[in-house]
Amino acid sequence: MAPLPGSGLAKGLAVTLRTMTRKTVTEQYPDAQPELAPRTRGVIGLFEENCTVCMLCARECPDWCIYIDSHKETVPPAAPGGRERSRNVLDRFAIDFSLCMYCGICIEVCPFDALFWSPEFEYAETDIHELTHERDKLREWMWTVPAPPALDPAAEEPKEIAAARKSAEKLAAAARAESAEAPERAAGAGSEGGDA
Repeated sequence: MAPLPGSGLAKGLAVTLRTMTRKTVTEQYPDAQPELAPRTRGVIGLFEENCTVCMLCARECPDWCIYIDSHKETVPPAAPGGRERSRNVLDRFAIDFSLCMYCGICIEVCPFDALFWSPEFEYAETDIHELTHERDKLREWMWTVPAPPALDPAAEEPKEIAAARKSAEKLAAAARAESAEAPERAAGAGSEGGDA
């Protein structure tokens, strides 16, 4: 059976009328800031104190958009007779956000928690060459990183904390046993001295 002439037009107008009666959901950005999801991927913040210049983030980056420069410094021995050590000092840490695809691999592979996601997203530039942000800018974005979510109260205790708690309990039990034995030893020593 053939459709009635004009039925497609009627369906289209029905969709338009339904849409016209709904409340608009347009956010008036930039006058009103949007509410971002808790795990929003904006930019990458750098916590410079934790960076050991291991270069793992730059090596694992599929876009090669992380640039790191460093130099070695000699650290004097901590104790007399010790030997000098060398350590890497960070000179440059930059991320080219015109190349970055926000995959988060650099954050995941960092063994020292030096890189974090920041919800900051207003970093547009008029020139693509200015999208390479140096460590001072990445450091500023670090302070916009939200605190980690609280642990689930029903979650299993981390193994490290459980092991530390068990060893502390053993030490406390040994100390209590030793302190309980001390008066008995003193009383025993006093009675032996009195018998002589």
